[in-house]
Amino acid sequence: MRAAVYRSFGGPIIVESVPIPSPPSDGVLIAVRATGVCRSDWHGWKGHDSDIIDHGLPLIPGHEVSGVVVGVGNLTRNFRVGDRVAVPFILSCGFCRECHPSRDRSTVCEQQIQPGFTMMGSFAEYLALPRADRNLSLLPEGVSFVESAALGCRFSTAFRAVLQQGKLVKGQTVGVFGCGGLGLSCIMIAACHGASKIVAVDLSESSLRKSKEIGATHVVDAKETEGVRREVMKLTDGIGVDLAIDAAGFKATCEDSVHCTRRGGRMVQVGLPIGGQNPAIPMGLVAGKEIEIVGSHGCAASDLPNILALVADGKLDPKKLVEREVGLEQGAKAIMEMDTSSPLGITCITSFTQSEQRTRSSRL
Repeated sequence: MRAAVYRSFGGPIIVESVPIPSPPSDGVLIAVRATGVCRSDWHGWKGHDSDIIDHGLPLIPGHEVSGVVVGVGNLTRNFRVGDRVAVPFILSCGFCRECHPSRDRSTVCEQQIQPGFTMMGSFAEYLALPRADRNLSLLPEGVSFVESAALGCRFSTAFRAVLQQGKLVKGQTVGVFGCGGLGLSCIMIAACHGASKIVAVDLSESSLRKSKEIGATHVVDAKETEGVRREVMKLTDGIGVDLAIDAAGFKATCEDSVHCTRRGGRMVQVGLPIGGQNPAIPMGLVAGKEIEIVGSHGCAASDLPNILALVADGKLDPKKLVEREVGLEQGAKAIMEMDTSSPLGITCITSFTQSEQRTRSSRL
């Protein structure tokens, strides 16, 4: 099969021929139909992720994926050949202390598996997925492979950050600090769940324009505004937001998120900081205002059907963030281009063989 592979951190990601894997006994083999290009893939390729370091190279990237089942392991009961499936990027074990029903925290599963990080990923024609019965979901009629792949990381992560960890209540105000793919997804989730005011903060004019298009009521240009905190407070009548979300993971976005949270409000850290990011959290302010600071990581597989239902019911439209559909070579290049650029929307790989890419090129 054709797959995009890298053999050194920061080195070339090259499409080459590799063996087709077999379905695990407790899993399935899928023919990949769509897979997103995520900033997390770039972090992994650059060597920022300890899971990949532990796994070792070479590695196939990719973790936002949907496809069709073409092989089933002998212990798998819930899926059969021909099923259209959605795949969460955290494949939890179901047996560890965090997965136990008494805690039910599968997003921090002690033995979690992640395509593209702890195992070979989805930038390939086929992907073998273990733990299928526990983690995979059938794709509802009317929900496309591209929509499902777009949900696989960014939207599902935003779902948990806004609704479960953020505990958004209809009518509350939300501040989203950092409006890349994850931040934009947070805005859309907050908008479709009744946030009364959504303030989007970013350095990019195009990101802020997109934020307004998809549900933000106000935008703050962090590049042009000397006092981001002052501006956010002004937009919230001096109170601050009920829910502040750092969707970027930078020092400034983290600090601004805390400072812009109202008394008794909640700040969610969902953007993943990388080396050198050491925000100064004002713990006196946190204590004095009883601000809750919580982390958020991914989304439980058991919640994926609820997110898919939002799409099937027309309440959430992930296609609004899909910027382009490309082939494997272009998808690999898109990761490497993140060295110097930050794409506004989602890039999805939807053609995997050379003949598919030639056919698609002739249509574009």
